[in-house]
Amino acid sequence: MAASASASKKPSDASLPSPLEGWVFFVDRSLGRRIVPGALRKANEVVHAHDECFPQDAKDEIWLAEAGKQGWIVLTKDARIRYRANEMNALMAAKVRAFVLTARGDLSGQEIAAIFVKALPRMKRLCARTPPPFVAHVSREGIVTLVRA
Repeated sequence: MAASASASKKPSDASLPSPLEGWVFFVDRSLGRRIVPGALRKANEVVHAHDECFPQDAKDEIWLAEAGKQGWIVLTKDARIRYRANEMNALMAAKVRAFVLTARGDLSGQEIAAIFVKALPRMKRLCARTPPPFVAHVSREGIVTLVRA
């Protein structure tokens, strides 16, 4: 009789749930409207840039509510969003999944785009495992860390 596999083995990434069909990334105006969205689209992701959907001066509470309603995954570099009560309340109430770039310094659009593209597999795993709402950080190295769920 063959020995059965141990039930305590950690599942491999191959055994993770497949990405949900219809995942859409929403790129906040802080990340621009061309370079970052373009790199994500080149990586075969569905992307909406802020200015494609909303006026440039749209309040964060407005687009956060719509992002949550649509189930969009928000990408931003506005690290202060966690400290503004009205924006955090809107994010949590709308059940938004938000990924915040935490890298400091002058990064070009291409560098920021490369960081988010590198982080895509980690962001998708977190989305598959963690129900919204949540905020996660994305480091310069593309490491994704859950901050608030």
